Amino acid sequence: MPESIDPKTIEKPAMRCTECDREKDHYNTFLSPGNEMKVVCWECQSRDEKGFNAKRNFRRGARSGYIPR
Repeated sequence: MPESIDPKTIEKPAMRCTECDREKDHYNTFLSPGNEMKVVCWECQSRDEKGFNAKRNFRRGARSGYIPR
């Protein structure tokens, strides 16, 4: 049976983010196809994921007076 691991109880050392170059305790680790480790903090990850599902030409038509029905 798989063992459940609570992320709050795992003791990870503080590492430096590759995006913002700050030392963080809360981070994600990614491996590239070339087996290079990339450390990204949660703030940089959330900034990168903002608008992920939005289309490039998305705009709010109701702000300009057009309400689609």
